[in-house]
Amino acid sequence: MSERKTGTAGRVDSATEAFVAHRNLLFTVAYEMLGSAADAEDVLQETWLRWVDVDAATVREERAYLVRIVTRQALDRLRALGRRKESYVGPWLPEPLLTAPDVAEDVELAESVSMAMLLVLETLGPVERAVFVLREVFGLDYDEIAEAVGRSPAAVRQLAYRARAHVAARRPRGIASPAETRAALGAFQRAVETGDLQGLLDILAPDVVALSDGGGVRHALPRPVVGADQVARLLAVGWWRRDAQRSVEPVQVNGGPGLLVRIDGEIDGVVAVRVENGYVTGAYHVRNPDKLSHVERETALSR
Repeated sequence: MSERKTGTAGRVDSATEAFVAHRNLLFTVAYEMLGSAADAEDVLQETWLRWVDVDAATVREERAYLVRIVTRQALDRLRALGRRKESYVGPWLPEPLLTAPDVAEDVELAESVSMAMLLVLETLGPVERAVFVLREVFGLDYDEIAEAVGRSPAAVRQLAYRARAHVAARRPRGIASPAETRAALGAFQRAVETGDLQGLLDILAPDVVALSDGGGVRHALPRPVVGADQVARLLAVGWWRRDAQRSVEPVQVNGGPGLLVRIDGEIDGVVAVRVENGYVTGAYHVRNPDKLSHVERETALSR
């Protein structure tokens, strides 16, 4: 092998090693910006193609450089996603992830990838969302974020301030303890499986919200349903009923409690459940088959 080929192979091996070492972090950044695992995977592929061509001598810190690349690619994809969502059939929910218990143990990470928080992030503009994610979740300094989003550090500080205020006014109120979460999910599952109206009323918060996403392919709620009485009656009288064999399995979804629903052994949907102060405050039901590929196996996330 020529010296040139040997050098090229060495650079690729070194680039691959660095990319693999930071892959879970890069996926998490892209996913939190996009709310779509499929698009996050595409962004990682684009990031790799750019990273492998980078002159290693120009890279001071690999993690920061890779985060900068993935952020720029995610911003481009986020703008395109905004146009796609305008024509989406029915309510849009983030693509759910089956996550490992270690994600739930990192309270800040679990909150940042929760369905509730991802829906809050949807209300931010693309650059504001990137700034919030990089600063509040991953702890990057303002200079690093400025390089990633193509703004001055002063502008990034202002964007971060606005994004924090915006999110603070809309973010979920509190986080339940693991024991509260397990108890609430168990009670919710039993009530849903049996159609127990009173059991549902006992576990649902007064202002509980139920949303579902069928993508125009599967039946779903046409709009959010709000309030314990309305949500309980919806669940008790047939949201789950099908002319087939149904099973409901407790799982970790986006760092929190959830239920995996199977019909005749096939995955039909997943419900991410928000628990606060021992009560269910949100139920996010995803049935769009295009969004269910990442609930068949655990997805590794990291900060």
